[in-house]
Amino acid sequence: MELHEGIRSEVGRILGIDPGEKRIGLALSDPLGITAQGLETLQVTSPGDAVQQISEIARQVEVSKIIIGLPLNMDGSKGEQARRAQRLGARLEAALHLPVLFRDERLTSRQAEQVLIEANLSRRRRREKIDRMAAQLILQNYLDASESTKNNI
Repeated sequence: MELHEGIRSEVGRILGIDPGEKRIGLALSDPLGITAQGLETLQVTSPGDAVQQISEIARQVEVSKIIIGLPLNMDGSKGEQARRAQRLGARLEAALHLPVLFRDERLTSRQAEQVLIEANLSRRRRREKIDRMAAQLILQNYLDASESTKNNI
């Protein structure tokens, strides 16, 4: 895939995923695990297609861990979307033999939308970038929490 040919492979990077049925946003940590950069938004046709495309990217950029946004209901319960995200995580864990962690992503899409509105992007451009921005926020939240935990030890 040409969109990630320019990414330099570094061991220890973390892949962030904003899961969806048809579109999946991706983000990648820097080698030091400090910042998250948005990658691309995958267009997928099936769960198997999603696993295949994500696995290809994960191998190419040599990730050591995957963080998947878990779309919980506002009351904290798991709906069908959350169960779908967990199934994707299980399939990726089996395919890549990497740790897959889940991160509560409630309101992440709204945060991403707000960031894109503040960047003065048109609706069409926001639609194109929202999944990638959500993945970046999910991963950055994880990285920030990990750094905070490291500093408290």
